[in-house]
Amino acid sequence: MKITDVSLTLFAWDDIPATSYGAHTGKFSGQSRLGLLAISTDQGITGHACLGSAFYPADMDGASLIRSLKPLLVGQNPLARERLGKAMWKRVRTTTVRSIGAVDIALWDIAGKAANLPVHSLLGSYRDRVPAYISSAVLPGAQAYAEEAQHYQSLNFAAYKIHPPQVWQGDIKVCEAVRQAVGDDYLLMLDAAWSYDYAAALRVGLAIQDLNYYWYEDPLSDADIYNYVELKKHLSIPIMATEYPAGGLDSFTPWIKERATDFLRGDVAVKGGITTLMKAAHLAEAFHLNFELHHGGNSLNNFANLHVIMALQNTEFFEVLLPAQSQKYGLVRDIEIDSDGFVHAPTGPGIGARIDFELVERKKVAVLG
Repeated sequence: MKITDVSLTLFAWDDIPATSYGAHTGKFSGQSRLGLLAISTDQGITGHACLGSAFYPADMDGASLIRSLKPLLVGQNPLARERLGKAMWKRVRTTTVRSIGAVDIALWDIAGKAANLPVHSLLGSYRDRVPAYISSAVLPGAQAYAEEAQHYQSLNFAAYKIHPPQVWQGDIKVCEAVRQAVGDDYLLMLDAAWSYDYAAALRVGLAIQDLNYYWYEDPLSDADIYNYVELKKHLSIPIMATEYPAGGLDSFTPWIKERATDFLRGDVAVKGGITTLMKAAHLAEAFHLNFELHHGGNSLNNFANLHVIMALQNTEFFEVLLPAQSQKYGLVRDIEIDSDGFVHAPTGPGIGARIDFELVERKKVAVLG
C-alpha cells in the first residue's frame, strides 16, 4: 500500500459561544476553522483526522502540514508509522506538533480500516468502557460552579473538575462551594491552568487538600519544575502536570527524573498523536504513574483519545470539556455518555467516527494540497 495524496479541507465552525478556560485561552467566541485531513492510498483506503479547535483555527497549522509533511508521506507505506513518525519529528521546527498528531491519527485510521478493526484493537485493548468526568469552563461565580457540579453528579458522571477564575482567594471560595454542594465523597479536581505563583499555589493546594480534592492540576507555569518539586514537599494532594509544553516523548523525562508530578498528562493534539501517547503512557506505567488524557480540542481528536484510553490500564477517566458547543463539531454522531456515566469503546474500523462530510462540504472554506 502506498500513500497517493494528502489534503486538508478547511471548513467553518460557526456559533461558538463565549467561552474561557483561563488566561491561556482568553474569552473566545464566534467562528473558527477546522481542517479535515485526508490521506489517500492506492488501495482506496483514506485515513482521516481533524486539525484545529474552537480557539485555535486549523489554518494556523495547515499550510505547514502540507508544505513540510506531505512531501515525506506521498509514495510511502502508510503502515510504516514508526519510520514516518521519526521523519516527521525531524521537521517539527518547520511544522507543528498538532500537525504531526493529525497525520499520525490518519495513519492509524488507515491501519484500522485495512485490518477492519478499531484502532484500540490494534493497540491491544484493555477495556471496553471508561468513566467520564466533567471539566468546567470558567463560570461567573461560586454558585454557578456548585449548581453545575450538582447537575452532573445527578447524571452519574464520575467526577467534576473546576477551571477557576484564577484569582487564588476567589478560587478557594469556588472550591469550598462546590464541595459543600456535592458532599464529602464525590470526586473533585482543580485545574488552575498554570495561573499561580508558588505562594498562591501553596495556599490553594493546602485548602483543596483539606477539602479532599482528588488532584491538583497545573497550578504553576508549565515548565517550572523547580517549584513543582518544592510544592510536592508541602502538599499531600496528588499534583498533575505535563499537559504542556507541547512536545514528544522526551518532554516527560525531566518530570519523572525530578519526581515533580504525580501524574503524566497529554492528548493527541499537543503530544503528536496516538503513537506518542501510547509510548508516554507505557513510560508512566514503568514508574507506576497514571497517564490521564486531556481533551482533544475537537470531536475527532476525542475519538482518537478514546482509543488510547481503551488500550491503557494506567488511566482512570475520559474528560468531557464544557460547553459542548465549543468542543463538539463535524461528526454525524459524537461520543455519548451512558446513564451510568461511562463512555464505551468505538466499534467501527479505524477511528470509527462518522464524519459529517455534508457539513464539511457546506462549510468548506479552502482545500490545501
